[in-house]
Amino acid sequence: MSSVRLALRVLRVDGRTRTSAILTGLGVAVATALVLLLVGLPFATEARGERSMWQEPSYSSGEDGPATLLLTSSEDYADGSKVERVDVAPLTDPRAIDLPPGIDRLPGPGETLLSPELARLVDGTPGSQLGDRFGEVVGVLGEDALQYPDQLVALVGHTPQTITPGALRQDGFAVGGAEQDPLLQLLAGVGVVVLLVPSLVLVASAARLTAARRERRLAALRLAGATPRQVVEMVAAETAIAAVGGAAIGFAVSPVLHSLAAHVPWNGGTWQPGDFTLPLAVSLPITVAMPVLVLLAAVLALRRVVSTPLGAAGSHARKPLHWWRLLALPLAGLAFTLAVTADEPTMMTVLGGLLLIVASAALVGPWVTSAVGGIFVRIWRRPAMLLAGRRLRDDPRGAYRASAGVVLAVFTGSMALTLLPTFESMAGSSSPYRDSVLYVPGLDAAEARQIAERADADLARYGQRERTAQVGEVYLSRGPDSGESAMVLDCASAGTLLRLDMDGACAGQPGVYAEYPMNLNGVHVSAIWNEPGPALAADTPVRPIRATDADVSSVPVIDPAVLPSGFEPQAVTVAVAATEANREVVRTALAGAAGGVQVESREMRLADQQTQLEDLRRVTVIGLIAAGALSGCSAAIATAGSVMDRRRTFGALLAAGTPVRVLARALRTEAAMPAMVATVGAGAVGVLVGMGLFSLVDDGSVVLSPWILAPVVLGVGVALLAASVCRPALNRVRAEPLADE
Repeated sequence: MSSVRLALRVLRVDGRTRTSAILTGLGVAVATALVLLLVGLPFATEARGERSMWQEPSYSSGEDGPATLLLTSSEDYADGSKVERVDVAPLTDPRAIDLPPGIDRLPGPGETLLSPELARLVDGTPGSQLGDRFGEVVGVLGEDALQYPDQLVALVGHTPQTITPGALRQDGFAVGGAEQDPLLQLLAGVGVVVLLVPSLVLVASAARLTAARRERRLAALRLAGATPRQVVEMVAAETAIAAVGGAAIGFAVSPVLHSLAAHVPWNGGTWQPGDFTLPLAVSLPITVAMPVLVLLAAVLALRRVVSTPLGAAGSHARKPLHWWRLLALPLAGLAFTLAVTADEPTMMTVLGGLLLIVASAALVGPWVTSAVGGIFVRIWRRPAMLLAGRRLRDDPRGAYRASAGVVLAVFTGSMALTLLPTFESMAGSSSPYRDSVLYVPGLDAAEARQIAERADADLARYGQRERTAQVGEVYLSRGPDSGESAMVLDCASAGTLLRLDMDGACAGQPGVYAEYPMNLNGVHVSAIWNEPGPALAADTPVRPIRATDADVSSVPVIDPAVLPSGFEPQAVTVAVAATEANREVVRTALAGAAGGVQVESREMRLADQQTQLEDLRRVTVIGLIAAGALSGCSAAIATAGSVMDRRRTFGALLAAGTPVRVLARALRTEAAMPAMVATVGAGAVGVLVGMGLFSLVDDGSVVLSPWILAPVVLGVGVALLAASVCRPALNRVRAEPLADE
């Protein structure tokens, strides 16, 4: 009889083996689908980037050949949502310019193409609050031109004379060559490590439901004359039926998982359905590798049956674990430290170090479990504790298997909750302007005057009282390679526009306003860094001010009245103070006057940071829920499997009169206590790894919040819930005739 036919017969007649195979298949399906999704995330960002590359100018385009257009891009905001604005001016016949997918024509001067969502907003909003920023709407952009379905994009047409001077010469729109999002690459790699392992633990736990019965069956076959190869083939066939079927199911349902993931926002928007489509050259090897890993694990587990069938049949005692297992964790930690502290760390080396730390738990965890069992054996006061201790000492690997997924989930949660509060503490903006101020920085004096005049005219046309202020940027120095920047603004306007407390400083004659004492004797003012300029009057008064916020980058303010005669700043910022009621109107006036030059505000900088933080929070919550669910299921199945493995032992104890409550307490103790001890250690290691990962981003210190204890508490809770299946499993043992074994 062939190995496959024998495996099918076993599955047909043995209900417990059939249940184990079904759960194994489901575990492989989950692992396959998760890995396909996580590996597909970087490819999805690449697909996004391919569609939206035309929205950004290329700094190398137009250098080697004739330019066909001028292009500049900027960010705008409408009702709190980001708008991507692209301004274009053709330098040749517009019909000769190749257009990106999703754009059917190039807008002429004063015309604009809008994305469908932005067109809907423009139609439902007064022109003074949005539509007047762009011009006459003459068409709609297609989905192939949008980064995500609801992206707000405006393609605005100009002539070469009316487009902003900062526009870049291009030999066409950028198409192709998009790169994957490095942050999502890193998160996907970490996700593969921290979610694949619980999935494989779930598979192993399901396979262990019939481990003892399978060992005895295979040992009997070996004693009856079966060769080691025949035994291996039997197990491989039995496992392959479940693993291959599970991998096929995972591959088949992965599109459903991808469609669900398409609704999870990232970087401001959701995804198009086809973004997660993986190339067959990537998806097929992954699908094949999953059952191969399961088969390899099943074959390696047969060493005892193949080499010593009598030992397997008689369940002889296993060898004790050696102390050298404890070296695995510090060695893995050293490898991870070397990876993150390298001069040029790569993602593969960092993920490799992280994988070593995760793998070291498989060596350290059983030793810790055995140590806990030894403590129970020495200090036991009740029979339940003695029974639990003996089990933990006799089979620490099997006992730890139930808590392996929980340990990894706690490790992942502690690592994530170490990074998130630290990233949140870094959020902020050093912009000196108040939240209500909209401004256009980096202009030359002539361009600033033109923008200010146009914006003031539009503000007057919209019936607004606000007017622009022109803030000069100069340098104060005493000699070469020294000096500091300063802002040229009168005292009253500085109090309105800047995050500075000017109370009392505006009384008396104009002067210089600073947070610290300044001696102006020999100080020169220049329009360009490290260039000579006229000297300030030594008797210019210096008045004290203070910043209203701790994160403000405060610079001295110079009243224009005290500047040397004939001196004018070359770099100017045009700023307008808005109110909550007229903010969108002021933004429309300033954006329309700027004609594609970036309009900034402090809230815009904070909004981008909050979007990234929300993405990280969302990914963390989803990952922790998935890891927690997988680890909880694997712990429950492994705990139930440990009861089934020792069915003969428990049957004998029950037949000898041992109370069920004593056995149930012993099972709960052996299932929960090692997990509770291991989760504390996993939480500490997770914090240290989180600190190491943060060092890749910033050299600052890590913020430790009380939330880092939450994964440990939840891990203990999951371990206790998983231990609660002991009593039902024990009742199942009581209900089945012992002769079935």
